[in-house]
Amino acid sequence: MSDSRGSSRSELAGRTPWASLHRPVRQFLRTETGSAAVLLTATLAALVWANIDFASYEELWSTKLYIGVSDDRISLDLHDWVNSGLMTIFFFVVGLEARREFDMGDLRERRRVALPALAGIGGMLVPVALYLSLNAGHPSAQGWGAAMSTDTAFALGILALVGPRFPRRLRSFMLTFTVVDDVIALAVIALVYSENVAPAPLLTACGLLLVVLVLRYAAVSSSFVYGALGVGMWIAMLRSGVDPVVTGLVLGLLTYAYPAARGDLERASGLFRLFREQPTGKLARTARVGLAAAISPNDRLQDLFHPWASYVIVPLFALANTGVPLTEELLARAFSSPVTLGILIGFVVGKPIGIVGVSWLVTRLSGGRLRPPVGWAAVMGGGTIAGIGFTVSLLITGLAFHGDELEEAKIGVLSAALCASLLTWAVSRATGMLPHRIKGRALLGTSEPLRDLATDVDDERDHVRGPADATVTLVEYGDHECPYCAAAEPVIRSLLGGRDDVRHVWRHLPLTDVHPNAQLRAEAAEAAGAQGAFWEMHDFLLANQEETSVAMLVRQAKVLGLDTDRFREDLRERVGADRVAEDIESADESGVSGTPTFFVNGRRHQGSYDSASLHAAVRAARVRADIGG
Repeated sequence: MSDSRGSSRSELAGRTPWASLHRPVRQFLRTETGSAAVLLTATLAALVWANIDFASYEELWSTKLYIGVSDDRISLDLHDWVNSGLMTIFFFVVGLEARREFDMGDLRERRRVALPALAGIGGMLVPVALYLSLNAGHPSAQGWGAAMSTDTAFALGILALVGPRFPRRLRSFMLTFTVVDDVIALAVIALVYSENVAPAPLLTACGLLLVVLVLRYAAVSSSFVYGALGVGMWIAMLRSGVDPVVTGLVLGLLTYAYPAARGDLERASGLFRLFREQPTGKLARTARVGLAAAISPNDRLQDLFHPWASYVIVPLFALANTGVPLTEELLARAFSSPVTLGILIGFVVGKPIGIVGVSWLVTRLSGGRLRPPVGWAAVMGGGTIAGIGFTVSLLITGLAFHGDELEEAKIGVLSAALCASLLTWAVSRATGMLPHRIKGRALLGTSEPLRDLATDVDDERDHVRGPADATVTLVEYGDHECPYCAAAEPVIRSLLGGRDDVRHVWRHLPLTDVHPNAQLRAEAAEAAGAQGAFWEMHDFLLANQEETSVAMLVRQAKVLGLDTDRFREDLRERVGADRVAEDIESADESGVSGTPTFFVNGRRHQGSYDSASLHAAVRAARVRADIGG
């Protein structure tokens, strides 16, 4: 959504400003592969370092760091600052992403929360049962918590590397059950693995949380206030003896997500125009505040913290926690130890059994009313990759074990991550070998996706090109003065020209705050449409965005063979204004605030609009239609 005329269309192709500003899921999925690679590198670096000079490795992470003054200072070693301090930010990001799914994703239909939540619980109980069965009668049984929790970031990242065939919706399904997983695991840390809990600081933390809830209800939006309260909660939890990382997850889950309203974006554009006319420091600050206020707190905070969590905090955690001297004696002892075997079997065997088994049971008992949003092969892939227990598992091993058992537990966690990745790759490869129709059902399932398009396509009213009985309907909200819409047009044409089962619907969303001639262009297209030439005028307007005048539009009407007197009169009387207003209203109802925005069979397209992305979305919609989902 830009008014720039200097950028080339090749530079604009594939970049959807609405998506880059308001679709944190797109940013999350775009960075998870890279962050997994960085995390893997940090893990290998820790192992190499520990096996070259374990003494220096331990010495660094045991270094004390003090913050504060006099008796009020907080003293932790670097290992604990990473595990209890920086990891709070990681869990905050996890909470933000889960809240976004709850407010704007599939989970906004609340009944869809039930199955992944129950799958998450099953995916914890079965591994714990397997661990306890192998450690029954041993003191190591008290470390059962190390075998239950999936690492959200690492699992999703490795899934992107080894299971690219799995559908995007699997990520949302996994995110839900891993957040349930994290909530329960952090509760276990607080209740089971926290010693000498001090009630006064714990009550202080609860009181600060109550203040956060009150301010949230009162719609207070100051990031500084919430940040100060969050730090206070963290300190109170730390002094209570309960691991303070739970603070991050709770605050993340309480942070609203919502699409940017068109009115807020228009106000932001107005503030920027004022700054453009008078570039003063005061107006610059006002414009920055206005731009930030146009998007939800969830969006702003994810944009700020997600890269740090992905590329700095979690890799540092791996570097601080996975350094184990891999001697022949340790490996021999570990793979005969009930601790290592309990964690390994719990994750690699117990996780998929718990997740897939509970998902199947809930689907069966509900008569199909509750079912996974993906096919069973994808559910199996999600279950196997959930065997990566890394982050929370290592947190619990550090609390539950010491000495030799701690080393054995770390071997179990690392081995489980490797085996889970290989098993997921095998599931992905096997699924890819299935016949096309069976593979589509196995990956996508038959669950009905949520419709994001509020106003259904009306063949009698809407501007439609392509066959009426097309399998896939692509609805575009666009602006004839928007260069991004012009950049998307060749992709639309390739979709329409390649198959006879795709149709394209154009709806107007003139962004008059940044494109002053957009309304006139929309009404000109409607005036041409009244004489049966909407698409011809549409094509001309997108291809010629440098000039807009009534004279130019009338000349083009003449080129198209239209009745120019009628065309000019329709423009003067603004005959098409009501039709454009109806499209704008339907855009607001569907949460559309920028152009171009696409809906594929009623489902909002969340990726970019380059050829590969839109073709992939259409192929997925076609497969889903073929299997009746």
